[in-house]
Amino acid sequence: MGSGLLDHEPRWLGPLALATIYVVWGSTYLAIRVMVEDIPPLLGAGVRFLLAGAMLYVWVAVRRPRSARAITGRQLAGAAVVGILLMFGGNGLVTLAEEEVPSGLAALLIASEPLIVILLRAGVARERVPSTTLLSVAIGFVGVALLVLPGERPEGAPLGWSLVVVLAAVFWASGSFAASRMDRPPDLLTTTAWQMLIGGASMITVGLAVGEAGELHLADISLDSAAAFVFLVLVGSLVAFTAYNWLLQHVAISTVSTYAFVNPLIAVFLGWLILSEEITSFVVLGTMVIVASVAFVVLSSGEKAPAA
Repeated sequence: MGSGLLDHEPRWLGPLALATIYVVWGSTYLAIRVMVEDIPPLLGAGVRFLLAGAMLYVWVAVRRPRSARAITGRQLAGAAVVGILLMFGGNGLVTLAEEEVPSGLAALLIASEPLIVILLRAGVARERVPSTTLLSVAIGFVGVALLVLPGERPEGAPLGWSLVVVLAAVFWASGSFAASRMDRPPDLLTTTAWQMLIGGASMITVGLAVGEAGELHLADISLDSAAAFVFLVLVGSLVAFTAYNWLLQHVAISTVSTYAFVNPLIAVFLGWLILSEEITSFVVLGTMVIVASVAFVVLSSGEKAPAA
């Protein structure tokens, strides 16, 4: 991986791809909030990733050599673990919580994921982490605490559901941590497709088990919720993941990783602009603390946060 765009690629492609993951992944929290107004969360998120994974797999089958789809049983098991942690534990819980939690607040709480990865590296992998990084992590969690203080959460977001979003960040961090240590196919898109397929199928299974099918009334789904679902499948998953994978091969990781602290800023702005979500003084303060902490961790250690 080089420090910039490859010479044979158009110079505008890098900024376009970076802007894509900034705006698209920053807007997925808004889209999730709109989708769950009429679509049960686990079924909606599950079908989203099942469809996106299937389309991504077909794309690999059509555009890549047959060897790109090769996967061993051990690699498939690894994809299952990571897919369930990331897609179900991470995105699924966020989707559930956003029935009650504003999209901007959810994005800010999820932004703590790179900080949790640092704790896993230090506590589980016993890696030596610089004291300045650990101090930054501690400051970041002060920002999280500010966002969940009683009486200070925007629009009276329930503490329980706000903590579910924090739990989702833990799952995402665990999935990211596990992914870097598990055997996986050499083709990144094949790995991503299987993670989406398995994670999506698991959410659909649980959604059906808890009775979400009875809550799904196709005739009552508004145009806004349907459009948000389509956006999440086609743009939030396929377009953004394609741009992200291209960036990983052509642009310095320190540049790509900046989405981890840009996305929550965009999510908060869009939630305020489109859904009139409240921005309290504690949200502003918490945003400043978390984004600054994550920026330091990401740029100094190369940690990344998964997309919503």
